[in-house]
Amino acid sequence: MTRSRLSLPSTSAPRGLTRRAATTLAFASISALVLAGCGGGDSGDAGSGGDGGGEKQVIAAIFSGPTNDADYNAVGLKALKAAESAGAEISFSEKVAVPDVEARLTEAVGDGATVVWTHGSQFYDATAKVAKNNPDVNFIAEYDGVPKDQPANVWTIDRQFHLGFYGMGVFASKLSKTGTVGYVGGLSLPFSMAEVHAMEQAISDTGATTKIKPVWTGDFNDAAKAQQFSTQLLGQGADVIVGSLNVGSTGTFQAFEGRPEGDGWVTAKYTDKAAAAGKHYAGSLEYDFDKPLADVLGKIKGGEEKGNYLLGFDTGVTIKVADGVPADVKAAVDKAMEDVKSGAVKVKLDTAKIG
Repeated sequence: MTRSRLSLPSTSAPRGLTRRAATTLAFASISALVLAGCGGGDSGDAGSGGDGGGEKQVIAAIFSGPTNDADYNAVGLKALKAAESAGAEISFSEKVAVPDVEARLTEAVGDGATVVWTHGSQFYDATAKVAKNNPDVNFIAEYDGVPKDQPANVWTIDRQFHLGFYGMGVFASKLSKTGTVGYVGGLSLPFSMAEVHAMEQAISDTGATTKIKPVWTGDFNDAAKAQQFSTQLLGQGADVIVGSLNVGSTGTFQAFEGRPEGDGWVTAKYTDKAAAAGKHYAGSLEYDFDKPLADVLGKIKGGEEKGNYLLGFDTGVTIKVADGVPADVKAAVDKAMEDVKSGAVKVKLDTAKIG
């Protein structure tokens, strides 16, 4: 586990003061000193967070993997850095395992964070537990759906992966010449089931007869297993592999080595992986947390301490199609995204077990 921190002002609370009140006093004292030295100032001076006034947000983030993974954690760090550019103070811990996250959450609170963000739905239970014990701190967690008994000081970001995979279902079906598409996931979690069902709905809605063959490697980061399973799918007639993996996505790319250009396609999730994927790369379902995090931080600053933020094609999700993909396929993907965004298409959230 790696941690990166900025030096924060002391927020030890005198008797009768909450931690939040103590933090406010600490920053107010700093602001007063700065203003005294400068002879006053306009709104947006030190301590305002660049928003014209109010307590500066001190954000601690917790990531499950390395923030240089060019994948989910890198996307999270990018959003955190954007919050820093907007005026917040930030710190983060990376490579945090689920059994260790409660300790990291408690540590972040003890270090004076006013907002703690856990990037990954596997951290939700621990986040909710620590939040209940620290009502004067705000927490942002990720959860697929709406959790029961959500604490009053917790915002959730619902990734709504099924919406994105509806578009990927249209994408893969339109690309396929054999009529068979492979899906390679990591763990067979409910959100992964929903991704496959959303692809099936997309195929049904378009009137296609494409078949989906889903497999799960048991690990989002195991490239060797991803290559093995992808190779097997290709051997079974699939000519498009839709990946729902993290670092393991490199294995799906390797399964295409030695195949001539145009003989099959592969897609990725979270970030653009064209540089690593080679000539068979069709595109990616990409996630950007900059706006979602900024929006939630704004809600918290405005006094809304609890809520559910939904990701979608208008809030941080897009399908990026590679240049080599036929124009009619790209047009179909664009239409699918627009239909979901406008509400013309309602994607069912179906987490029923497959197989």
